[in-house]
Amino acid sequence: MQRPGVLIVLEEKFTGLAELLTKVATDDGTVIITSVNEAWARLGSLLDLFLASFKNGEGIAHLLNHTLIIAMDTITLARCEAVHPHCYLHEVTSANVSSANRFMTKSYLELIWARLEVPQHILQLGYNYLSTDVDVMWLRNPFRYINLYTDMAMSTDGFNGNVDDLKNVGNGGFYYIRSTNRTVEMLKRWRAARSQFPSAHDQGVLNEIKADLAAGELQIKFVFLETTLFDGFCQFHGEMDKVCTMHAICCIGLENKVHDLRNLAADWKNYTSVASMEKRTGKHRWTPPNRCKASMRQH
Repeated sequence: MQRPGVLIVLEEKFTGLAELLTKVATDDGTVIITSVNEAWARLGSLLDLFLASFKNGEGIAHLLNHTLIIAMDTITLARCEAVHPHCYLHEVTSANVSSANRFMTKSYLELIWARLEVPQHILQLGYNYLSTDVDVMWLRNPFRYINLYTDMAMSTDGFNGNVDDLKNVGNGGFYYIRSTNRTVEMLKRWRAARSQFPSAHDQGVLNEIKADLAAGELQIKFVFLETTLFDGFCQFHGEMDKVCTMHAICCIGLENKVHDLRNLAADWKNYTSVASMEKRTGKHRWTPPNRCKASMRQH
């Protein structure tokens, strides 16, 4: 799987990453990754909520040992190292990526696309990875519900009931890729396709080309994750007894995300504090993400 000649060149760009992955990866060679900038990592923002969700989730605190946080600037790296043992600096200098970066602005697009550089190298080093946005709350172990033998398993903005249907709109904020020669090539083509859709983000481009990747010579196998298990604000279910992750998608504005995720974190603490019999009644529901819904109506 590893290509020595190529990897020597890449190691000069990604100094220290290979060594770090040996410490973070699970026994089957899988790494959880997320990327943060200064706005997302500052005290009380998304990074704190993200890390707390693991600690308050059902038996998933150990997964933080296998989570690599990629910092986009040196200030963020220092903040990361103060709260998490596995941090990696991948500076983005093509635009101002330290601020909140409003959805689909130039800086936002540069940040989103830059996030694919480290994952591509992770695949080339022979590791599988699960990429999660930092505005995803982890509540239960998602690996129990992901087909780890598929090429790519993606969350969706709206699940249509068929896990194999390419008409599902994949969401790049939570997905798993198994490391093979074909998926390494797939990620290269995904990044290269940006030039065909210059105003689109990574998720939009992948949705444009995924049918070609599945039908072409690569024969990439995509699986889409049910939103009852991998929930989000777009197709909000609110079934607390089933959900593994909750993603603050369909939300404009960092403050709105933080506000609504804090409410959900409080809901989860209340839910996990009650007896098992009471949980089965189905009375416990999430607080609707009203700030985020309002932000989308105004957008």
